Amino acid sequence: MEYRTGTITDVWIIQSKVHSDGRGFFLESYRKDLMQEMGIGAEFVQDNHSRSQQGVLRGLHYQVRQPQGKLVRAAAGEVFDVAVDLRKRSPTFGRWMGEILSAENALQLWIPPGFAHGFYVLSEWADVVYKTTDYYFAEGDRTLRWNDPAIGIRWPLIGGSAPILSDKDRNAKPLAEVDLFD
Repeated sequence: MEYRTGTITDVWIIQSKVHSDGRGFFLESYRKDLMQEMGIGAEFVQDNHSRSQQGVLRGLHYQVRQPQGKLVRAAAGEVFDVAVDLRKRSPTFGRWMGEILSAENALQLWIPPGFAHGFYVLSEWADVVYKTTDYYFAEGDRTLRWNDPAIGIRWPLIGGSAPILSDKDRNAKPLAEVDLFD
């Protein structure tokens, strides 16, 4: 595995080494020692798996109580994965970064607590799997508006069409109205 910093403080891009042959492939999707080498002492408590069709946008989600760090990858298909810094005292507060994650490129994102996270499905279908550092806590769940002009995320919308959203994501609040992290 190799890693590099993202364009936002504390977000990491992790490249898994894929060992392929005629039978298929093998890769390490998580290494505790590597995370510690990056300065991340995260303990993961929950694994999540999401399957979505092309054009679905999930996010931007976060928890104000029991905030979650996430180690995210696309196990099948391809997504545009986004992290938005919601830490008021961060030098990158309100900024976003996005990365294409796919089964082909074997990239992962480490998104620490204090960030909103979301993704947009580029392939026909995509399976996104991620580890979290805390359990899902419905009362602390929040959603940041995916298209807030104050953030300016450049989503690669297919054909410029509106994404497929849940009611929760459709009714999300802009940055100026959401709960933030100190």
